This record gives sequence, structure tokens and C-alpha cells, in this order.
Amino acid sequence: MAIISSNLGDDDFSLRKKELRLVDSKIIPEEKRNNNLNLARPNSLQEFIGQKNLKFSLRIAIDASIYRKEPLEHTLLYGKPGLGKTTLAFLIAHEMNTKCRIATAPAIERPRDIVGLLLGLKEGEVLFIDEIHRLNRLTEELLYSAMEDFRLDLTMGANRGARCRTIYLPKFTLIGATTKLASISAPLRDRFGIAQKIELYTYDELKQIIDNFSRLININLDHEASYYLAKISRGTPRIALRLLRRVRDYAQVVKETNNVDFNLIKKALNSYQIDEKGLDSLDRQYLSFLNQNNNVPTGLDSIAAGLGDDPSMLEFVVEPYLIKIGFLTKTPRGRLLTTLGKKYINSKNDNF
Repeated sequence: MAIISSNLGDDDFSLRKKELRLVDSKIIPEEKRNNNLNLARPNSLQEFIGQKNLKFSLRIAIDASIYRKEPLEHTLLYGKPGLGKTTLAFLIAHEMNTKCRIATAPAIERPRDIVGLLLGLKEGEVLFIDEIHRLNRLTEELLYSAMEDFRLDLTMGANRGARCRTIYLPKFTLIGATTKLASISAPLRDRFGIAQKIELYTYDELKQIIDNFSRLININLDHEASYYLAKISRGTPRIALRLLRRVRDYAQVVKETNNVDFNLIKKALNSYQIDEKGLDSLDRQYLSFLNQNNNVPTGLDSIAAGLGDDPSMLEFVVEPYLIKIGFLTKTPRGRLLTTLGKKYINSKNDNF
């Protein structure tokens, strides 16, 4: 593989970064188009790394459905972004020896959109709807009879000329994916026969995923480097693979090598302002803002105004990981730094 030459120095490399939080678990357009990422997906449920309990439950359900020669029960997968919900939907369809048709809830704007999807299904096929909690009410109500009785009850015409028409559907499996289980209405949630939470990954599981992907993209990663990368990836494969790709860029452009050791990976991540805790500049700005308030609880709106960011972005993107690692706590009066959080932010100098 040819190495790209460049005159960039270590300090200049950060100027090449895109305007993106590398530690955000949401997918970006580049990752949707990345062929290497598609190739990295496992070909069977057995090859899927991690989620041992979930895989065991799915294996039983799939084998039972195959034994009875009927479609798998409707399945709901929930958990944080980047943990593999879409991959699992493909694998379920593969194990059932059928096709998986994909849709996202925001794209299903009108009832006729979901009707078209359902009428296009064949016997036993899988329909995967991502972000299913964002379905509008009318579309969701059409799904009730489709999921329960495999039929569509449609109203044709209006006023006195209105009439009801029933269309029977082939038996299919609906797989819904969501990051916000509580946002799904109870009637829809109750129609899923299987509901499984996808947990965060362990360091060892992430290391295995990183090692497999590094071989795919021709990067020689030593044991210490891959384990360090796993530790700062927030338990999320998508973040781990994104960081690995950025480390590859740094190694090839700045160091002109495909060999990555612990020291190189630290320099690469430092150029993106990501530290040994997996925190980036926004995380540290958030902690610094709270640290200035001298143990006084601070409301989310005040923090957002001080940082110039959206409150919902801070609440759902920044805060969860800071709470998980014990740096932040929520109280009825606002947010407070923990002792660990204060110790961390006080140890950081302004020139990180």
C-alpha cells in the first residue's frame, strides 16, 4: 500500500480535522458510504462480537421459528447509537434465510409510505425500521393491524362516500430499532414479541473489533495500542472504528507508516484533542464551566448559554458519558462535578 507523503508536522495535523465530534456515536454520511465498514460487518450471528446474552436469546427464537416454519416474532432492539442494531437486523434476516428491507422512521412521512413498504413485502421477509420512535401517529396506527393480524385496514374516500377496505399481507417480521425506548407508545411497544437491549461493549470485545478492522484496512496495531483505543471508545464500536480510521490518517500522512504503536496512537489522538479518558475539547469545556461555579448546582440552560450549545445536545450527547465515568452528577437543583471530575479537570492545563 502506498504511503501518502506530506510536509505536515504534528502540530499542523489538527488543522486537517473535519468539524466533527469523533466521540459522538451518531453515524455520519462518510460512514454510510464507507465500503470497508460494510465489509467489516459479520456474516453470521456467531461471528458477531459481544452481546452474549442477546445473541443466545435471538438464537433460540430464530431456531424455534425455523423449526415451526414461520416468521420470527416482531423484534424491538434498543440501546445507544453505534452498538450494532442495524447489523443485527441484517444478521437476523440472514439467519432466517430471507431479505431485509430497510427504512427510517423520519423518511416515512405519510401513511401511504408505510402502506407501500408493507405491500412490497414477500412472505417471511424482514422489514427494518430505524428510529422507530419517530413514526407519526397515523403511520403507527396502520402498523397495529399489520403487526398483529397481517392486514391493512384502509379508509377510502371521505364523508358519506368513505368506505373501509381490508388488504391482507404476507406474514413478515418487523424489526424496530430505537435509542429512546420510552418514546415509543405503549400500544406499539406491546406488539413486539421480542424486545432486547443492546449493552455497551467491554474493553476486550472492542479490542477484538479494532484488531479485526485494523487488518482489513492494512494497519499494524500492537496490543497496547489497540487496548488503549478500546478503553477510550466509550463502549461503542462505531466510535472505536472512527478513531482507528483517524489514527490511520495521522500515521500515513504525518509519520508515513502503517505501523501504529502506543506512542503514535497517543500523539494522533492528542492532535484531535482526545485524551486518555476519551474526552474531547467539548467535554472539558463543560467540566471547566461547572468547575468555575464552586460547588453550586448549575441548571442545564445556564450551562448551554455559557458554552453556546444546544441544551438537548448537552443532555443527550455530552452528559451521559460524563455521568457514566463518575465525573458528573445530576441533582434536583442542577448539575454538579464529583470529586473525580474536579480532580480530572484541575489536572488539565489550558494548553492541552
